[in-house]
Amino acid sequence: MEAIDPKYGTTVLLIIAAVSVALLLFLIIKVQLHAFISLVLVSVITALAVGFPLADVPDVLMFGFADTLGSVALLVAFGVMLGRLLEITGGAQVLADTLIGRFGEKRAPLALGVAALLFGFPIFFDAGLVVFLPIILTVARRFGGSLLLYALPAAGAFAAMHAIVPPHPGPVAAATILEGSIGLTLLIGVPTAILAWYVGVMLVSRVLGRRVHVSVPEVIFGQVNGGGGAGAGDEDTDGQTGERLGDRPPSFATVLGLLLIPFVLISFDTVLATLVSAGTLEEGTGWVELLSVFGFTPVALLITVLVAILVLGRPNASMARIGEVMDGALGPICTIILITGAGGMFGGVLELSGIGAALSDSLSDLGMSLVVQAFVIATLLRVAQGSATVALTTASGVIAPAVKAAELGDLQISLLVVAIAAGATVLSHVNDSGFWLVSRFFEMDVKTTLKTWTVMETTLGLSAFVIAALLWVVV
Repeated sequence: MEAIDPKYGTTVLLIIAAVSVALLLFLIIKVQLHAFISLVLVSVITALAVGFPLADVPDVLMFGFADTLGSVALLVAFGVMLGRLLEITGGAQVLADTLIGRFGEKRAPLALGVAALLFGFPIFFDAGLVVFLPIILTVARRFGGSLLLYALPAAGAFAAMHAIVPPHPGPVAAATILEGSIGLTLLIGVPTAILAWYVGVMLVSRVLGRRVHVSVPEVIFGQVNGGGGAGAGDEDTDGQTGERLGDRPPSFATVLGLLLIPFVLISFDTVLATLVSAGTLEEGTGWVELLSVFGFTPVALLITVLVAILVLGRPNASMARIGEVMDGALGPICTIILITGAGGMFGGVLELSGIGAALSDSLSDLGMSLVVQAFVIATLLRVAQGSATVALTTASGVIAPAVKAAELGDLQISLLVVAIAAGATVLSHVNDSGFWLVSRFFEMDVKTTLKTWTVMETTLGLSAFVIAALLWVVV
């Protein structure tokens, strides 16, 4: 669907958006109405308030909901199946033990973050988080303390790579719109993302982890957690029978190989798409399309799950027993999927309301440095409608005429892409489906998620912007 022509001015639309967010927080935090019901209710109210024709309201509501479910449901489903097999066979424990053995106990969060940075190069945020979830939880159960100490470094690493570094779609789209070099954006983006992650995520997570205690979820992939901290009983056992699948856990090489399957396959899609956008490869080539199908994230995860069944499950149990394990894993994620979809619904209503276009028109000439203007526009668009990708592409379109008129070099354009990505990262809140994904996966209420995830996303974005702004002055 396309956004409607705004019925109201920018100020009124911003007021409606602000009141909608406030109402949502009131319903969830104060009234304690279920988040799914609250999100759908406020989405309906907002759609009516901004003036959508009544006949279009159902389609408006389904726009964000269906789009988010389409991207999240399959990823979460296949991800938890893989995670459950890793948990029940001891594979997650093997990987966690190896990482800790190489980095040491005190550097466990750093180990998780570095691993997530590597895997986050081609893998989207939500897919990476789902695949890494069993490893994060296994490490957290082993060492105890707040889950945030282990979850935020890994989740923040995926967020940093997804927002800033090609071949992820946001920075690729921004570089293309601004007629910059995707290759140079990659070279600038990688060190920027790593440095911004360390300052804005790794260091900040230590502070947040000490101040806010978040327990490891009681139910993980359909399995009841046996306790917290080191030596916590049956963390790798089947919650139904109390027995592990198999007498001996898989090797580190086997587990790493399984995790590399989606890494390699998804690389096909993201890297090939980047090469096609850059004109290096011709669109429509047969082998490119075939590899892109295998690299389509749900297909890549499906292939990984099938291999995991053959390698981890089938040698130790019947297919019927493996089916029971899968059923047990899928049950607890229904709430996660529905709430995340409803978060997408709310963001979609705001996106189609025309608030982005209204903001763009009013912010197109701010009379400030281009790098600051890029960050501010992306930030306001991100806060107003929730989607980081929409904020990236829209902000790029807004400043594109000024960039072309300024006749900037590729290096400066790459820094503008980083600044836009930084603005599109900050202040993740209740109109962002990613906010709800993190909230549900780590079983944090809305208030806690705002105090932790939102703060961390903001420090990550600000760190990236400071780097871009300093380099902008130098060049």
